[in-house]
Amino acid sequence: MDFNLRPYQEEVVQTALRGENSIIWLPTGGGKTRAAVYVTHNHLETTANAKVAVLVNKVHLVDQHFAKEFKPYLESRCKITAISGDSNEKDLFGRLVKASDLVICTAQILENALINMEEEKHVELTDFTLLVIDECHHTQKESVYNKIMGRYVEKKLRKEGNLPQILGLTASPGTGGNRKLDKAVDHVLQICANLDSVIVSTKNFTPVLQEVVPRPKKHYDIVERRALDPFGDHLKSMMSMIHEIMPSTVSRSLREMGTQEYEADVVELEKTENRLIAQCALHLRQYNDALLINDTVRMVDAFRGLDEFYNSRKTKLLDGTDIFLQGLFDENRMELKLLALDDRYENPKLARLQRTLLDEFSDKNSHGILFSKTRRGTHCLYDWVNTNLALLRVNIKAGILTGAGTGANHMTQNGQKETIQQFRVGVLNLLISTSVAEEGLDIPECNLVVRYGLLTNEIAQQQASGRARAMNSVYSVVAEEGGRDLRRELINEYLESLTAKAIDQVQQMSPREFRHKISELQQIAVLIRIQAERKKDERKQRYSPGQAQFQCRGCFLPVCSGEELRKIENTHHVNINPEFVRHYRTGGQVFLERSFEDWEPGQVISCNKCGKDWGMEIRFRSVVILPCLKIKNFSLKTPGGKSTPKQWKDVEFQVKEFNFLEDMSSLESFWKIYLWRSVLIL
Repeated sequence: MDFNLRPYQEEVVQTALRGENSIIWLPTGGGKTRAAVYVTHNHLETTANAKVAVLVNKVHLVDQHFAKEFKPYLESRCKITAISGDSNEKDLFGRLVKASDLVICTAQILENALINMEEEKHVELTDFTLLVIDECHHTQKESVYNKIMGRYVEKKLRKEGNLPQILGLTASPGTGGNRKLDKAVDHVLQICANLDSVIVSTKNFTPVLQEVVPRPKKHYDIVERRALDPFGDHLKSMMSMIHEIMPSTVSRSLREMGTQEYEADVVELEKTENRLIAQCALHLRQYNDALLINDTVRMVDAFRGLDEFYNSRKTKLLDGTDIFLQGLFDENRMELKLLALDDRYENPKLARLQRTLLDEFSDKNSHGILFSKTRRGTHCLYDWVNTNLALLRVNIKAGILTGAGTGANHMTQNGQKETIQQFRVGVLNLLISTSVAEEGLDIPECNLVVRYGLLTNEIAQQQASGRARAMNSVYSVVAEEGGRDLRRELINEYLESLTAKAIDQVQQMSPREFRHKISELQQIAVLIRIQAERKKDERKQRYSPGQAQFQCRGCFLPVCSGEELRKIENTHHVNINPEFVRHYRTGGQVFLERSFEDWEPGQVISCNKCGKDWGMEIRFRSVVILPCLKIKNFSLKTPGGKSTPKQWKDVEFQVKEFNFLEDMSSLESFWKIYLWRSVLIL
């Protein structure tokens, strides 16, 4: 079997071929996955009772690695199974592992199987002889990768045998945000400790690698600050009027309008129990979003977002605060619209972006990616491209690529695949994407990558830059002179070089020094993990369920207590009180691409009083329909005060597991709940 490895690939796999744990560090497009396929093939050929798991951090990568890399080379040699959250087979993971030589799955699937004690679903780390961890720089902090490797390290320190070999793959471990070499070295060492691996890269064939993965030409397309911005100024004057009805101590604490810092401030204020402050903060966030959109794309896009928000609020006015806030927009709506349509004050960055696109797409064979920060931003840019006559004349055919999910502006997994396929065959030649396209996705070579209002770290910058790997490709940064985008990009350039220096310093350590440092870091990590688990358990027991009272985040209406809640599959938090149905109304049906073993989605639910989104109903075991709640949309009141947890794991009481026999023991309650939505079932 001919793998056609390049010399630098042959060099970086040597440590793994000796059966040692290693991290392969190669740039995007350098062939890390092909190297992993080669190591896997060798491992299966030379290891008794070999069993390999390839772990990825995104669902779409399961099929991608299976179809593009592992299946073509290994299908005739071994039994391969690809399993993701979309797979109905995931619920039989333990059985599938026993029946397979090679399993490709999301890390979460393996994590679920490690903690599930049902025989059909459970696996042990020692069931495997090799773990391949894709994008392994994510093996840190609370990531799923690090939870898995945390167990591995604990077993190693307890000297438990038969642990699998580890092979990590990354384009950049990064510096952890550190700007000094010694701290960057510490970060790289921590990644190595978490993965119990050395880090390897090419030393003898760097010129070959540079030829295969050429660096794009980098352009800083800088524009001057907008001289006049009457639309933005008018938004700020309206925001100041909202500040005036808030307590002065609160309004004075807010930072500069139109910044991410201001957004962070008002998001925190939304959590307060004072409804006037919370509602003002909600509206100020909309105005701040409009300022950010105004700074990135067109004024009309910013106006349209505000207009849609206030149109959706007209029927939800509960008190004088709501009436004032709605009236403020309604009184200023026409003036804002006229200003938004005045092209004398349009965003100068768009003119610069237009020139960049025209320069590159004068070549009919051009393919490019335009990176934007938000899903909404990608849709605004898509509208701009498709209404721009100059861009249409050079035959730009744009498509949107955003993260998968069920919310507004999310794409489905199939939608992602279809868009990338259209880009591959030339139906589309420009992807307008959020950061989802930076890492992992199998996107064809591009001759243009544009960063447009997307601030990320050095890892993401390297991933994005690596997309521009066609010959004579261009990596463009469109930014305002002296602006934060430009500063962040320059910092990332420095951090990229610092990463290389840190890795080199780690590689120059003597084996003894390296092992000593790694062992020390692993012991510290285990102690920290044990202490964190202890604190987590203590926090969960702080209050009894009956002491936790839930209020709607929109109108502060008390709706239930923690006693009424149950956990299903340790994930879904449902209310089992039949009376709870009186607090909410149902909306559209929720559609998910994948199916689940014991439940299926129902309709969205929202507060009966103010319309705040609360989550959705789920139909459990084809029998009972239960409201499944999003904790972030509720305020929680305990003897310790009020809080607004972002995730269920943050609540300070223990939610009981759902027990079908116990919780449905009363026929009266059962039929009440069953009949809540019986019409929907029919």
